[in-house]
Amino acid sequence: MRKITFILILGFVFGQTPDNYEDLQTLFKDWRAFESPPLLNGAPDYTKRQFKKRQRPFKALQKRLAKIDTTGWPVSMQVDWQIVEAEMNGYDFNRRVLKSWERDPAFYQTVWMYQSDVPAHEGPTNHALLEYWQYEWPLTGKSKSKFLQELELIPAFLEQAKSNLTGNAKDLWVAGINDIRSQGESLKTIEQQLLKHQDRRADEKLLAAAGKAQVANEAFIQWLKGEAPKKTGPSGIGKDNYTWYQKNVHRVPITWEEEVQLLQRELDRAWSSLKLEEERNKNLPPLKAADTPEEFAELTEKGVQRMMRFLKENDIMVIKDNMEPALREHMGKYVPKDKRNFFSIGLHMDPLPLYSHFYHWFDLAEVRDNPNPNPIRHGPPLYNMYDSKSEGIATAVEEMFMHAGLYNDSPRSREIVWIMLAQRAARGLGSLYAHANMMTMAEAGQVHVKWTPRGWMEREPHLLQFEQHLYLRQPGYGTCYITGKYLIENLMAQYAEKLETEGKPFTLKEFLDRFNRAGHIPVELVRQEMMAN
Repeated sequence: MRKITFILILGFVFGQTPDNYEDLQTLFKDWRAFESPPLLNGAPDYTKRQFKKRQRPFKALQKRLAKIDTTGWPVSMQVDWQIVEAEMNGYDFNRRVLKSWERDPAFYQTVWMYQSDVPAHEGPTNHALLEYWQYEWPLTGKSKSKFLQELELIPAFLEQAKSNLTGNAKDLWVAGINDIRSQGESLKTIEQQLLKHQDRRADEKLLAAAGKAQVANEAFIQWLKGEAPKKTGPSGIGKDNYTWYQKNVHRVPITWEEEVQLLQRELDRAWSSLKLEEERNKNLPPLKAADTPEEFAELTEKGVQRMMRFLKENDIMVIKDNMEPALREHMGKYVPKDKRNFFSIGLHMDPLPLYSHFYHWFDLAEVRDNPNPNPIRHGPPLYNMYDSKSEGIATAVEEMFMHAGLYNDSPRSREIVWIMLAQRAARGLGSLYAHANMMTMAEAGQVHVKWTPRGWMEREPHLLQFEQHLYLRQPGYGTCYITGKYLIENLMAQYAEKLETEGKPFTLKEFLDRFNRAGHIPVELVRQEMMAN
């Protein structure tokens, strides 16, 4: 055993590091290098030939992992091993079952105009993303060269897609056309930005690349539309595949059937709790929505102040300098009354339920400012494995903060919390039936609409389609808000009981701090660490 001080993410310091732990770190680097596919005409290669060619080296990586003996390792290091195993399982599952490059036209969306509120983009994405939101205008130097390279690969990539997309998933195919159509609008915005900020003579290549990308994108849309009538098959992956994926990739130890029971229970609890809140508040005036930009600006400013004051004065969280600025960057924009979707309806009444969910931005500010020093946990895990932790805690704190007294001065706001929980349970329940191929995507959407209180999901068909399409593309994402919340509450119960047995007090602040410092890994792996120490 080498004498090396290794500071793990939960803050425990071990004086000795196992000799073969370095083998895991080396393997992780090799695995991540392998996971990014080789190029074909400058674009990532997702052809059948490529996957077949790479199967032998993938199996070799799996064997290397299996040979690493973790006996006697500290729990946090064993968790690192499980993270690598889960990522490899994700690659294998995608190759065998999900096959986004064959079944899902939206997989070929390259241009992303905005930052996700979780560590990586929601849903399956390719390896050639153009992250527009990361660039500053005008483009110069290396940024300009990189932007040009990312634009230039789009035509070849979309041409490859026409050969790769041989699947028969009807709902994924039809809904995916909208994603590519949206990409066309993004490319127009990029062209406008180039004309506005760049020198036409000096940047002819950029303008030409943007034009060619638009032409290729429109041709791809027409091809997808022409092929759509031929697509007749289901888009779900089936109950058994769903359960295997959850347990072996996302490390959610719950079967498809158990998730149905859990989400139905949370849906019932949310509705009944809402009705009890309404009974309690029946003599109070209803919440008044902000119906002018000025009223909205005042409401959201007070909302940020109320949120931060609540967290500080009640010692709910470790307060860091980057938290309030992160929240202020996402205060929301005024939306006229007749155009508000589900989330903006509540936002214009009281922003705090949604601002609680914006715990996301506290997380991402830490990722930016204080990244995890452990290479295996430095960035987001692959294949949306972070969903139970990221979406779970953002959903869980909506209710936690409420119970801790956030709405003592605004009882009607509690009603919004239950409406949001009901919506998340309803949409997740619909997604489960869609993955079991018991419902089409449209039918799953009707579960979503019907069981969202007060008709708040009837106003925005685009949000409805976006959410159900995402959940069909990414198994487990539609349910992770509720399953993650449940796993976190279960962890809280176990952790509180452990402390009580040890004669130690439980505080929400300490619990959240330890939970946050584990990194963006599945809740089940966080549980192993927190319960071991």
